[in-house]
Amino acid sequence: MKQNEITQLSDADLKSRIGLFEEQLGKMKLSHRVTPMENPMQIRTLRKSIARLKTELNKRNAQA
Repeated sequence: MKQNEITQLSDADLKSRIGLFEEQLGKMKLSHRVTPMENPMQIRTLRKSIARLKTELNKRNAQA
């Protein structure tokens, strides 16, 4: 996700997306251990997206 997309999301949307992405990340890691993925860079991009979402959520909580 792009940063400008993330800033437009509400707090509830951020929390739901974090949960969804973390679930996907767990499934991707497990499937990659069993049978190597064709494009393992997807794991890295998903992990970075989760970090961006969490950073935005923490920034909003610090301002409140």
